[in-house]
Parts: sequence; C-alpha cells; structure tokens
Amino acid sequence: MRVGVLTGGGDCPGLNAVIRALVRRGEEVYGHQVVGFRHGWRGVLDGEVVELTIAATDGLLARGGTVLGTSRTNPLKRDDGPATVRATLAREHVDALVVIGGDDTLSVACALGDDGLACVGVPKTIDNDLAATDVTFGFHTAVQTATDAIDRLHTTAESHDRVMVVEVMGRHAGWLAVSSGLAGGADLILVPEHPFDIDAVCDHLRHRHEHGANASIVVVAEGAQPVHGTLSLQDASVDEFGHVRLGGVSSTLAPEIEARTGYETRVTILGHVLRGGTPTAFDRILATRFGLAAIDAVHDHDFGTMVALRGTDIVRVPLADAVRKMKTVPTPLLEDAAVFFE
Repeated sequence: MRVGVLTGGGDCPGLNAVIRALVRRGEEVYGHQVVGFRHGWRGVLDGEVVELTIAATDGLLARGGTVLGTSRTNPLKRDDGPATVRATLAREHVDALVVIGGDDTLSVACALGDDGLACVGVPKTIDNDLAATDVTFGFHTAVQTATDAIDRLHTTAESHDRVMVVEVMGRHAGWLAVSSGLAGGADLILVPEHPFDIDAVCDHLRHRHEHGANASIVVVAEGAQPVHGTLSLQDASVDEFGHVRLGGVSSTLAPEIEARTGYETRVTILGHVLRGGTPTAFDRILATRFGLAAIDAVHDHDFGTMVALRGTDIVRVPLADAVRKMKTVPTPLLEDAAVFFE
C-alpha cells in the first residue's frame, strides 16, 4: 500500500514521534510506502508531497513541532475541496490517509471518510479536549512547561508582593489550566467551563492578602469568560473553522484586579511556548504507540477509526466518536483544585 500522512491544526510536541513510528512499522514490517503531505489539508489541496522513509525520519523522536508543517486549512470550506482532495490522492496513488490532528482536522477526516475516503485518525491536542481517548499526546508536555513557568513566577511574585496572572491555552476546556494550576500550586484557576465573577475573584485575593499572603498566582485559560455583563473582553477574528483567535483575557483581567484591589498585578501569557520544544518521555511513548497503532489499522483496512488511549491500552474507536462532543473538565476535578484556594 501507499499510505499518506498529514499533521493539521496547531503544532504539538510528539507529532514527529508519531510520524517516525508509523513509517518504521509501515516500511519495515508491512512493506508499505509512506508519503507525507506538507502543511496539513492545505498540502493535500495543493499536492505538496514528500517521501517518508526510515532513513528520512531517523532522529525525530525527541524533535518538537512537525517536519511536515501544518495549517488550519479546511477543505470543506471550499466548493471544490473534497473533489480536489480525492484527485490529489488518486494522482499520488495514495490508498489510505493517516490524519494526525485535533477536533477540526479530524472532523474533516470524518466527513471525507463518510464520503468514501480511507482514513485513520490520531488524536493530537495540548488542550486534551478530544473525546474517546483518555489523553492526547502533547498535553503532558504542555502541562510540564506551564508548571515550570508557574514555579518560576511564584518566586518573583513573592519578591515583589504581586498578583501574577498566568494565561495558558484552552479554548473551550480547562484541562491545561487545571492541571498546571494544581501542579504549580496556583491560588486561583479560571476555566471556560465556569464563567468567573470578577467580584468573587477580587474578594478571594483580598481575603488571601489580608490573612498573611503577600503574593498570589491566578491561572486562567485563554477561553475563560466572565459572567455575562460583568466584564468586557476584546473582540477577535476567526479562522477557517469559525473559531475565534483567542489570547488576551489576562490582559483585561489583570488591570481590573489591580484597579479593584490595589495589588500590583502583572501578566504572563504563555501562549505558543506551550506548543514548542521537545516532548516529555510520556508523550514520546504515547505518540510512538499511536503511530504504531495507526499503521496497524491502515494495514487491517480498519478505516473510519481513530487510535485512542483507554487506561493503559491503545484501542481503535469510531472516528465519529472522537469529534461528536468535546471533553471538558468535570466538576469534581475543579472542586479538588478549589480545596487549595485559601
């Protein structure tokens, strides 16, 4: 078989490990030929193809980002998109496509799969918001990066008697904020699942500082929203999937905290630094297992599936299950985190 692979959406630690693993097993065990499409779905539309071999992917395990490049292109938004995808695959003699991405990228694969395209999905997002898998690769690396930053910000906050507002990624789900906030000992965590009350935020900070604390760390997900009518956030543009380009809630939140409490407040927006760098050992292993499982599914002609982690096992689930709904942070986990908000 001739197997194509693409990486779509935001870059993520572990993408190269997936590519390396599926090429290794695909070529060495099954005798398949693997090609990569550059820049996600855009590369399929434009016919940007590169040959992937064991030699060409050697040394990728610890390398961050994606050697194939990525984009947020949505072929379903173009009148000739699906037909162009099929034409490119036919011209390149690609029998099946491994699609590595998050909800948007995999939603395209699911829709095209319903139309007959032979696809296997691999879940990728640092937000950890994909249903049907316990965890996505890249998430643990992002949590570690955010935790390291929060650890460092504790010391400067304490040295200057400041409130530090730390913004992390998380459009609709607060997994990254809750996990890094818990690991980093944050004093307050704001997530998209529950709109925040700016009065309650400031009351909490006053209570801490009036009872001996000289500094506070507030971790906020980029998608966190205030209770309707209490605070106005900046408008933003949207991408091809209709998502608002977020980032900056902390820049509105911090001045409001300082104005209401009188405490010096500073902002650190971690942003894209969470996507960068080498993956942790956990993510290298998970990404490798996903890559191996994906090429197994292709070899078995088990299309319309996504590989997933369930407990300690890698399983196959219907691709539609992964994109049908978003996995958000459950209330009990938020309640556990709140125990530490003195």
